Amino acid sequence: MRSTTVRGTLGAFGLVIVLTTPLASEAQPCVAGMAGGFPCNRVDLLAFMPLEQLGGATVEANDLWGWTDAETGREFVLLGMRNGTAFIEITNPTVPIYLGRLPTRSASSSWRDVKVHKHHAFIVSEASAHGMQVFDLTALLDVAAPPVEFSIVAHYNAEFLSNAHNIAINEDSGFGYILGSNTCRGGLHMVNLDKPRKPQFAGCFSADGYTHDAQCVSYVGPDSDYRDSEVCFAFNEDTLTIVDVTNKAAPRSISRTSYPGVGYTHQGWVSDDHMFLLLGDEADEQDFGHNTVTRIWDLADLDRPLLIGVHEAPYAAIDHNIYIRGRLVFQANNRAGLRLFNLDAVADGRLNPAGFFDIYPLDNAPRFNGAWSVYPFFPSGVVAVSGVEQGLFLLDPAAVSSSP
Repeated sequence: MRSTTVRGTLGAFGLVIVLTTPLASEAQPCVAGMAGGFPCNRVDLLAFMPLEQLGGATVEANDLWGWTDAETGREFVLLGMRNGTAFIEITNPTVPIYLGRLPTRSASSSWRDVKVHKHHAFIVSEASAHGMQVFDLTALLDVAAPPVEFSIVAHYNAEFLSNAHNIAINEDSGFGYILGSNTCRGGLHMVNLDKPRKPQFAGCFSADGYTHDAQCVSYVGPDSDYRDSEVCFAFNEDTLTIVDVTNKAAPRSISRTSYPGVGYTHQGWVSDDHMFLLLGDEADEQDFGHNTVTRIWDLADLDRPLLIGVHEAPYAAIDHNIYIRGRLVFQANNRAGLRLFNLDAVADGRLNPAGFFDIYPLDNAPRFNGAWSVYPFFPSGVVAVSGVEQGLFLLDPAAVSSSP
């Protein structure tokens, strides 16, 4: 076992930490609560790639997404970095390959987001004058001598888009939603991605101001008023804001709902059947001094979403990004790492802990570093986690997924 010294900052606090992070040279099963030096429960370590292997020890990581080539089944991680986007092949997850980097369009930034439609990646950043980069992911299939520097195939700014915090894509409809940008009052900036190399502006939803993150779906849930509509669940700083975006020229607000103890409404995800939504607030742990809280919403009536439960964890880390696949919940909780839950009791307003992998063993304090995000949608079942000052973790939750 080797180790690497990691130097990182604590977000807005501007503090600097130095810690030693285990550097696994091979897969490590979770045995007696540890895997390769990391605390765990029912989640194995497949590989860890530190920042040194992804472009440099001082180039912090942020958000990530994944892509699977439909023809070959090869799997790739798309990892946001301060200076661009890193691409890693994980087809053999115990021997990941850093293929190279797409440089930022303008300046470096701690905030970069990437999503995928068909075989193109769409990348935005808080960096001024960045716009949206369009990258053809098939370029990853024929890299002879990695790492290489990649190039975009198109750039979208619609003559006015400069910076953005995030992007959501509904792959069923082929529309992208640029979020927290300098346009549309920071609300939903809608883009037709039917021709990926020629994105077309489709409309704005600005009635509720700034949208920090969103999930947009072709709705199949229980509310018959919106069946077969396209609906965005937007996280608007202090509310869950639900929008009918079927008509891009005239999107319509469905509901706008706040909740007790709001700090900063950050992100969330709906269950596969669109019956429930889990919401994360990234400021309430610091603002109110309680442990990590996940709010559970019943979506039977989109006009009146109902908060039916609040799951409080036995640690105080900030909950950052959360996704649902089937009956499993995957939550990146900054210094508490990856936390898994099942939805067996969600109708009763409860989440059942199912496993974890803590990429930040030092503590679980409510600070903005450690695990930024998680991508659990690879067909292989591999789960990718990005660590701000650590790098990329590839994990295997098979023991959780196979449990009754």
